[in-house]
Order: sequence, then structure tokens, then C-alpha cells
Amino acid sequence: MQSISHLPTQQIRNIIRKIRRNLPIEQRLQAEQTIYLQVQQHTKIQLAHNIAIFLSFDGEVNTQPIIEYLWQQGKSVFLPLIDPVKPNHLIFIAYEQDTPLIANQFDIFEPIYDANKIIPYQSLDVIFTPLVAFDDRNYRIGMGGGYYDRLLQNYQQENIYPIGLAFKCQQIDHVMNQAWDIQLPEIIKG
Repeated sequence: MQSISHLPTQQIRNIIRKIRRNLPIEQRLQAEQTIYLQVQQHTKIQLAHNIAIFLSFDGEVNTQPIIEYLWQQGKSVFLPLIDPVKPNHLIFIAYEQDTPLIANQFDIFEPIYDANKIIPYQSLDVIFTPLVAFDDRNYRIGMGGGYYDRLLQNYQQENIYPIGLAFKCQQIDHVMNQAWDIQLPEIIKG
């Protein structure tokens, strides 16, 4: 557990992102295998129909095997897209094997906007949530845009279950959370 919570948030992001990117390949693969097994055995995921997940970026847990697993289980998979109408918000677009992707302004791949493939946020059962750092209370530090904190403000009332995905090396002793920060019900780590 990293004892760096006294540092400014951006500095924490930089440190943890570097640690995450430099994770030895053997350790990374072993951790991801642990995470994949937890995902496969997770009751809420087994019962879910509509699942939102992110495409890995900058050393994050590789989500491609999770996506493949979800497709094999007959789940509908959705990727986040920065809303072109409300740029501080995310929308979710259906993701299939042949869905074309383009890089957004952060160099993160996302589907091309298609109004016919948008799912209302309230129809999602599970939202896999990216994070840079987290603490044992399941508060997270994201990339700084606040997209997921805005998205998840009412997740309990909407009956949506957000799950963080992280390597254990991303855990810090304390996230200095703000009033608007969302505490995740669960983070799957490996």
C-alpha cells in the first residue's frame, strides 16, 4: 500500500500510473488472471444483461479478456463515449466485435457516435469503472475529468452496480475524497 496520500492528487496520479505501467509482465499476468477469475465467479456479473466496460489504457488491467468472456456469456457490452452534446458526461454505445473505434482527445479508443446504439444509463446493470488509485474504503482517484463521479451520482437509486478494476499496487493509504467523489461498492483487485 502506497503511503503517498499527503501528496497533491495529480502527483499521486503520476506516481501510481508509472508504477502501474512498469509492473513486471509476470506479476501483471498473474494479477490479471486473479481478476478474471473473480469476474467470472461474480454473481452480479452472472445475473447482469447490460454491462459497461472501458477499453484499457495506460497500463490499466487488460479488459479485452473480460469483454471476450462477457460476449461468450451472451451479455450486451457497452463502451463509454464522451457525450458530444454534453461534453462533461459519458454515454454508452453498444460494443460488438466489428464495432469501429476511434481515439478521443485523451487517446482512449471509443466507438464512433451512433444515436441508434446508445443505451440509457439507467438500463445498465454493471459498470466497470476505471481508476488510477484507490483506498481500502473504495474511494478512487480517476484521471481527473470527473466523468465517472458525475455518472455514478445516483447509481444506488438506478440499481446499477459499479465495480472498479485495479492492480493491488494502485492502492494507497487514503484518498482525500471530496463531497462529490463516489465511493464504489466494490473494487476487484489482483
